[in-house]
Amino acid sequence: MMTVRAMLGAAVLTVVSFGASAAEQPVSAANAMAIARSNACMGCHAVDRKLVGPSFQQIADKYKGDAQAPAKLAAKVKNGGSGVWGSIPMPSHPRMNDADIKTVVAWVLTGAQQK
Repeated sequence: MMTVRAMLGAAVLTVVSFGASAAEQPVSAANAMAIARSNACMGCHAVDRKLVGPSFQQIADKYKGDAQAPAKLAAKVKNGGSGVWGSIPMPSHPRMNDADIKTVVAWVLTGAQQK
């Protein structure tokens, strides 16, 4: 049985490794775009212009240089939230798998290039 300390350590390791691997691995724009489309992300976000939520490029600009951005944005996608971009809440995506979230977040943070 894991202790609370061991579980917290595992959680921190997961967040740290998420951030490191998101920056190290190249992201396929076509794959990320397909994941975003199939998970309804494109209903509220566009690559280069504001829709209901900010554009993916605006998100990349806001979080540029923030080493914690991959983990922050992954949590936002999974759990939803509000207040960062105005009063309209971001819905949660609890059924979206972590690998797909990681792919989309990494792509968004690169400026969501469509190449």
